[in-house]
Amino acid sequence: MLYLWLKALHIIFVITWFAALFYLPRLFVYHAMSTDAPSIERFKLMERKLYRGIMTPSAVLAVGFGLSLLWQAPQWLQQGWLHAKLALVAALIGYHIWCGRLLRVFRDDRNRHSHVWYRWFNEAPALALFAIVILVVVKPF
Repeated sequence: MLYLWLKALHIIFVITWFAALFYLPRLFVYHAMSTDAPSIERFKLMERKLYRGIMTPSAVLAVGFGLSLLWQAPQWLQQGWLHAKLALVAALIGYHIWCGRLLRVFRDDRNRHSHVWYRWFNEAPALALFAIVILVVVKPF
């Protein structure tokens, strides 16, 4: 029964983390397109609140509940699909940190990327999500 609760909580926080991973770079797109001071300040506030209030806590809880699932089922560590998934999760953590750095760049009015660059940057979590779901459901290795 504990395993099912841990799994449910892991899925919930993965969903909220991904929602933020999709939304924050989209805010960066609009921020990069903004030219008026009120819009720029509004995006700075929205980005900071999303990153600190939703994205980071969701990431910590998703990873924490994921690790608790491994504690419940350590035999998964011998399966190739899990190794691939954990590599993608590590990449997502790196992406998350990169988003935090970009947030500070915008906060300090030092952005040098165009809205088009951010549109491409915004695609990475979708690719990771696609691969992770296939690995977890199909277990191809």
